[in-house]
Amino acid sequence: MQLIMLFITGLAAGLLSGMFGVGGGVIIVPALVFFFGMSQQSANGTSLIALLLPVGLLGVMEYYRSGNISSENIWFGLTIALGLFAGAFFGAQLAIEISSELLRKLFAVFLVFVAIRLWF
Repeated sequence: MQLIMLFITGLAAGLLSGMFGVGGGVIIVPALVFFFGMSQQSANGTSLIALLLPVGLLGVMEYYRSGNISSENIWFGLTIALGLFAGAFFGAQLAIEISSELLRKLFAVFLVFVAIRLWF
């Protein structure tokens, strides 16, 4: 069940990344903290694992070296990466099909939701 939830996290991040150009810090990190009980540092490192090839190799190495991510975090990050791969494709397709105005408003609603959830 945990692998399914991790994949869904990656899928959501991929969809939103494809639609809005966001993913790691806005989707993956809060999901890992809220739904998987990770510390902020472990969530940051795990998010970087998921984004490893495109952006995070040096960051992952530093988090790993400092002891903030484990082999479990690595598996979590790789599972999320699978969802990102599929989600970004479908998110981009959605974004292309809707108007710029609607896309902008959806992004604003999403950011407000994340801000409220982080505040409380």
